[in-house]
Amino acid sequence: MDYKAYLFDFDYTLANSEKGIVMCFQHVFERNGFKGIEEDAIKKTIGLTLEEAFMLLTGIKDRETVAGYRKQYVEKSDEVMVANTKLFPEALPMLRKLKKQGVKTGIISTKYRYRIESTIRLYGMDELIDLVIGGEDVETAKPSPEGVWKALDRLKCGREETLYIGDSLVDARTAQNAGVHFAAVTTGTTTAADFETVPHVSVMENLSELVK
Repeated sequence: MDYKAYLFDFDYTLANSEKGIVMCFQHVFERNGFKGIEEDAIKKTIGLTLEEAFMLLTGIKDRETVAGYRKQYVEKSDEVMVANTKLFPEALPMLRKLKKQGVKTGIISTKYRYRIESTIRLYGMDELIDLVIGGEDVETAKPSPEGVWKALDRLKCGREETLYIGDSLVDARTAQNAGVHFAAVTTGTTTAADFETVPHVSVMENLSELVK
C-alpha cells in the first residue's frame, strides 16, 4: 500500500542514542547513590518518558523526586546526547527515497523536540523531515495518539493514508490508538515475535525494507 505520510519514532528507529541515554541515566544514578542498575535494564526503557523510566528503574513513585532526576538527566543530556546519537545507516537513504516519491515525513517521539532537531541539523536532514513532535509538544505521551493526530492535522493527511514506524510495543499501541497503520522495525530491544501480539503491516529488520 502507498502512503502519503510516513511518521517515525526516533530512538532505536531512526537513530541509536543508547550510548548517550545510558550515560545520562548512569550520571543520575551515581549522583543519587543508586547501585546495580544494569545497562540492559536502562536500554529497555528507551521510548518511555523519562518519568516512566526513572519510576521503573528505581521503584520510586514520588513525582517531585522523579522530576528532580529528570532535571539532572536533561542537564547531562545537554552536554553529551547529540554527540552520542548516531543515525542508523539506512535512515538517510530511506528518507531520500521517500522524499523523491513526494510523501510527507515526520518524527513523533517522547524525546525533546529541540534535541531531535539538533541531530537533524547535524546530519543535514532538514529537507527530509517535514515536522518533529517531541515530548514537550503534547499533553499526554505515547501510547496516546495525541502526537500522531497533531502531525496529521499539520500535514493535512488522513489516518488511512498514514504509516507509523517504530521499534517498540508502545509505538505499536500509539499507531493503534491513533487509527493509523503500523510497521515495526527490530533495531531496538523488541523482537519480531513480540510484535506478533499487536496489529502491524510489516516487521522489518531495518529501515531499508521500507523503500524496496
